Amino acid sequence: MIRQIIKIDEEKCIGCGLCATACHEGAIDIVDGKAKLTREHYCDGLGDCLPACPVDAIHFEQREAPAYDEAAVLAAKAAKEAKAKAEAPKEAPVFHGCPGTRSRVISHAQNNHVSNTASGTGNDADSSHGSNSDNLNVNTSELMQWPVQIKLVPICAPYFDGANLLIAADCTAYAYGNFHKRFIKNHITVIGCPKLDDVDYTEKLTQIIANNNIKSVTIVRMEVPCCGGLEHAAKNALKASGKFIPWHVYTISTEGEILE
Repeated sequence: MIRQIIKIDEEKCIGCGLCATACHEGAIDIVDGKAKLTREHYCDGLGDCLPACPVDAIHFEQREAPAYDEAAVLAAKAAKEAKAKAEAPKEAPVFHGCPGTRSRVISHAQNNHVSNTASGTGNDADSSHGSNSDNLNVNTSELMQWPVQIKLVPICAPYFDGANLLIAADCTAYAYGNFHKRFIKNHITVIGCPKLDDVDYTEKLTQIIANNNIKSVTIVRMEVPCCGGLEHAAKNALKASGKFIPWHVYTISTEGEILE
């Protein structure tokens, strides 16, 4: 069709890019240091770019050109905005709730350094205290996130992405002495007691497993019957999530032994 469209004099063009910025439709690009009308069907022929040119290199002309495609322009704008939003730096959300429920990732790098020093890996370890030297040993926490209580953890959190999930009964960490190194290490931990909380954890655990990229699930319970509620909820959550995830159950005796 014959219609009004812009014409760019490349000899006059200095490649400043002001016309490309002024073109709200995105019809103009800077190519090899010169402005070019690269998408004729984006040009609406209204000439917002003309007054932006400092060297008067843009004018109107009547010629054969594809019709202005408003739908294509709007789609390109939406795609550009979506890309800019995706690439924009993410701001940390402002938290207004109870400090005890604020989600955060925990790093133990500094604590591990203190632990190594205190446990006598340096030259200052004093062995003259005999058995009392064991008091210098510091077992650092392996906890990777906060909070840990099933009722308090969010359904979705960055630390759940690719996580090995540990679902543990409250008492297990007290009964089994090496709980941090054996179970919590390299796991995202959630804990609960079905007897004290008097709640079915199935729905919450299902949402956590279904809405995050969980790699594996480890369930640690006590041998007492009431702990069966936690195991039952975890297994039902795995089924309800519709995912096939490796899982294992460990049972701790009241004497602190792993019964499996």
